[in-house]
Amino acid sequence: MAIKFYKPTTPGRRNMTTMDYSGLSKVAPERSLLEPIKKNAGRNSYGRITVRHRGGGNRRKYRVIDFKRERFGIPATVMTLEYDPNRSAFIALVQYEDGEKRYIIAPQDLKVGDVIVSGPDADIKPGNALPLNNIPVGTFLHNIELYPGKGAQLARSAGNMAQLMAKENGMALLRLPSGELRNVPAGCMATVGAVSNPDHANVNYGKAGRKRHMGWRPTVRGSVMNPCDHPHGGGEGKSPIGRPGPVTPWGKPALGYKTRQKHKHSDKYIVKRRK
Repeated sequence: MAIKFYKPTTPGRRNMTTMDYSGLSKVAPERSLLEPIKKNAGRNSYGRITVRHRGGGNRRKYRVIDFKRERFGIPATVMTLEYDPNRSAFIALVQYEDGEKRYIIAPQDLKVGDVIVSGPDADIKPGNALPLNNIPVGTFLHNIELYPGKGAQLARSAGNMAQLMAKENGMALLRLPSGELRNVPAGCMATVGAVSNPDHANVNYGKAGRKRHMGWRPTVRGSVMNPCDHPHGGGEGKSPIGRPGPVTPWGKPALGYKTRQKHKHSDKYIVKRRK
């Protein structure tokens, strides 16, 4: 889908862009697949802020997405393509032959009326889900499981895809969107194709109010605070950081500092780290 540009009729409209949603179905979401979302504004169970700059925003209902695709061999027809406020990708409502409806993450090039199926015998076409064992090397994939039966965890956001590089000894080697090369058990399910809405990254919000509607509150740079509020604060005029590197408000290294645990159990599956 294309990006929509606006004439600069107001300062907020200047340079503002949105996704062109004309290709989506103009329908209300399927009520049987909606669940309420409780807002917590970045607070934990004690009521303390654990994630800063969150709060407010428009009300949302959660769309229950089928990440497992365990209904093998039953064709499903794509009924609608819809917007999902909880993720960057579009979603598709599919109806199985027995009448059951489910939401899936819509791949690129999926259209209303298409028939998709999951299982080892499915064709290699966008929207079909198969075990990695049954997918040819070189295929582009999304919605990939890390552990068989757990549900998709990899390559789920807008425009993302991974590539199947090799298969041996019961493992499948994947090149992930980050550039990481990683082994995954070959019994894991994956969906053929790339995730929809690849232009999501090119949208210009145009004004602060649009981010407030998404539930983001203002962010203040540490360098403009006082020394009691942030390690970067204080000094006359625009001052440098004044220490070996940038840090968080609590003194932990930021911007490029690796936070992955040493000797993590899944290290053995990573062939090459991301760039």
